[in-house]
Amino acid sequence: MTRTIYILNGPNLNLLGKREPEIYGHATLEDVERTCASVANEFGLSVHLLQSNWEGKLVDWIHEAREKAAAIVINPAALTHTSVALLDALNTFEGPVIEVHISQVHKREAFRHHSYVSQRADAVMAGFGVAGYELAIRHLGASLAD
Repeated sequence: MTRTIYILNGPNLNLLGKREPEIYGHATLEDVERTCASVANEFGLSVHLLQSNWEGKLVDWIHEAREKAAAIVINPAALTHTSVALLDALNTFEGPVIEVHISQVHKREAFRHHSYVSQRADAVMAGFGVAGYELAIRHLGASLAD
């Protein structure tokens, strides 16, 4: 079995640390990747972090993960609330899926309260800041070791 976790990030997360730091904090996606790689290593796992502003690219990476990943951590960003395509792609993935949101989406605008991705996710981390990624990796590390 592969020991890789795909960490997929949607639109605008390439600006993490620069865009609306009062909501998303000052950590960058590179910081997230370093932390996740370090935590994954504790469990004998590796991570492959990817980001795209294009829905279809994320769908392609989910398809790729079917052959190359033990699990997916996904922060679909705004696509959370709109993308049936991401849901359909995630439904083809047989391993665990954890949905991550940096902000507490349920304390924000009403349109952010609905998630298509949650219909497939095995767990959802919301409101933990970028530490939600680390929590997701720790959960997967423990569960994949079973």
